[in-house]
Amino acid sequence: MAAKKTKIKNRDNLAAYLMLSPFLLFFALFVLYPLIKNFYYSFTNYNLGNKTDWAGLKNYKELFTDHWFLEAMKNTAVYAVFSVIFLTVLGLFISVLLNSRSKLVKVARTAMIIPYATSMVAVSMIWLYLLDPTTGYINKLLVELGVSNPPNWLGELDLALPSLIFINVWKNLGYCMIIYLAGLQNIPPELYEAATVDGAGFLQKHLKITLPQIAPVTFFVFVNNCIEAFKTFEQVQIMTQGGPVTATTTVVHQIYLRAFNDFRMGYAAAMSVVLFLVIFAVTLLNFRAFKSSADGDDA
Repeated sequence: MAAKKTKIKNRDNLAAYLMLSPFLLFFALFVLYPLIKNFYYSFTNYNLGNKTDWAGLKNYKELFTDHWFLEAMKNTAVYAVFSVIFLTVLGLFISVLLNSRSKLVKVARTAMIIPYATSMVAVSMIWLYLLDPTTGYINKLLVELGVSNPPNWLGELDLALPSLIFINVWKNLGYCMIIYLAGLQNIPPELYEAATVDGAGFLQKHLKITLPQIAPVTFFVFVNNCIEAFKTFEQVQIMTQGGPVTATTTVVHQIYLRAFNDFRMGYAAAMSVVLFLVIFAVTLLNFRAFKSSADGDDA
């Protein structure tokens, strides 16, 4: 009997690996191998053409004295923090407001998901036109409202990065709303009914029931938005090219410039390794914070 169970288990394992083999092959060729190769190149002076020589930690040492890279790290951190906070909080707030089955709510949901379904390239081009300091509709509206000198949204040091953050939040808010709605609709309505009987108000219900029940959803939204914010590139490249000066350059934008403008592939590889480690560390901290919070709730 034991031999028969072992045989069946081995057969099931073989079938599982055979079904997984296309994905595993794709992952090995297009994810794992490039990742390992990139890590190797980060220790070389690889530059698309010349002989590749071992450089040791030279690229990594240069990173931490590189003004452009340090500015990019700062901008990326600011972009990520504000994008994640606004997307997490507003996504939850709007999903609570739209958590019903009326036709008007369905229309509102559809309208909110359209920007997310549109590519960032198209969104960037639309907002680039809207925010144009002379021909953009936003500044034209401000002039009509009596503003004599409307701002150059993407050309001023203090406004360029906040403008990109606003556009990112506007585009991705619908996605966060849909994820939260899925979580909200899985909460048993009996919990709210019991809270109503006990005299709980609207705010108390959501603080005591909604937030604890959708904690895993909030964690997913938070981590996913963190990763996406650290990877931002198209928006910067299309709308500002990292300017004015270094106000909107990000780490991925700098990787692109060093690799395809300066042809310093080894140096760009070192940047990407540092970015990977930062994203990994942020994700790990989020996992630990969520686990600690969940353990505290269980206790």
